[in-house]
Amino acid sequence: MQRDSVTSPGVLIRDVLIFQLKLLLDALKDVVLFKIAIIAAAIDLVLLRREPAKRFYTVLRLSERFDLWLNLNGAAQTADQSDDGLFGASLAGSDSLLGKLEELIRSKVETATASGRG
Repeated sequence: MQRDSVTSPGVLIRDVLIFQLKLLLDALKDVVLFKIAIIAAAIDLVLLRREPAKRFYTVLRLSERFDLWLNLNGAAQTADQSDDGLFGASLAGSDSLLGKLEELIRSKVETATASGRG
């Protein structure tokens, strides 16, 4: 059943924890990539006469892939319009952190529910 907004304290707490996890992962990525990008660019500069710069741009591509997977604010626009918060605004099993978390949590709930009935 869809509602106009999140009304469950459990859903709100879960969404806050998911957002905090995503912020932490994004911050860790920034710290790590800051150093790696400088090292990769320095190596590319040293080797530039012999080969085209490729290490720095590889770091950029990896960063972009991580950002797409993390999808920091991807579900934000519609999350408050569902009684299931972020999970109501995402697709379980999608190739993002939220999609994988949703798939994992929903499968655990279904397993627990099925074993409780049997």
